Amino acid sequence: MSSHKSVFRTAIAAALIGLSVTGCASLREERTAKLNYVERPAETLYNAAFEKLQQNAWADAVLVFDEVERQHPYSEWARRSMLMSSYAKYRSANYEESVAGAQRFISLHPGNKSTPYAYYLIGINYYDQIYDVGRDQGTTVQAEDALRQVIRRYPDSEYAADARLKLELTHDHLAGKEMSIGRWYLRQGYELAAIGRFRNVVKTYDTTSHTEEALHRMVESYVSIGVIDEAKQVGSVLGYNYPDSRWYEDSYELLARYDVDLDNELKKPRDRGYWQRLRERLF
Repeated sequence: MSSHKSVFRTAIAAALIGLSVTGCASLREERTAKLNYVERPAETLYNAAFEKLQQNAWADAVLVFDEVERQHPYSEWARRSMLMSSYAKYRSANYEESVAGAQRFISLHPGNKSTPYAYYLIGINYYDQIYDVGRDQGTTVQAEDALRQVIRRYPDSEYAADARLKLELTHDHLAGKEMSIGRWYLRQGYELAAIGRFRNVVKTYDTTSHTEEALHRMVESYVSIGVIDEAKQVGSVLGYNYPDSRWYEDSYELLARYDVDLDNELKKPRDRGYWQRLRERLF
């Protein structure tokens, strides 16, 4: 699924199976913080709220969806409105309340067919708050945890497919943050601290775009503290896995100053499993 919007459209369609959305009564109340209590049929209220949703009038949709639950708390419409209200809050960037609403839905209806979407909604609330790598990544960690929940609980669902794509991007953000800190440590002369950050990228986020640079920065760090043998081994891992990388070229040139020929290291006969054992030892 290419985006959460298309995923949501599927959820909407499923939510409306067997339910009429015709005869929608228009609400003429002006937008207020709270609707006056005027009793209406649950279906009428729900359809009016859904109309607001289609008009992208998110705040108005929230008011009317919540009114469905207030007036008809034990109805099927109330259950549906609870999740729709949470979605409308998400679309208006009211992330905290959207997450709270989705969590409430899960708590009250753990086995409902819409519960997978509630988990997914929590994930995309956090995902949409991910900031650039220069800032604290606490929200990114929350997004990662929430998206993993979707994948773990509903691995074959359409929501899991989209969650996997978003999870890759959250990993890229987290790896980018580690790289940013590691580079700062390296510039300040804290090579051991830098190595710890770069090693974490290789070990934890090895499928991201940052792995090649992390290996090269480890080579730089080891060279800086004079541990050439470790630098040579990390450079060999870089060359073995990314022989055409510009980062390998940089490591090659750096180690050549210390009479280390990485090409010869890579050409040496090795027993099966050598590179895996070396990687496990280094990372």
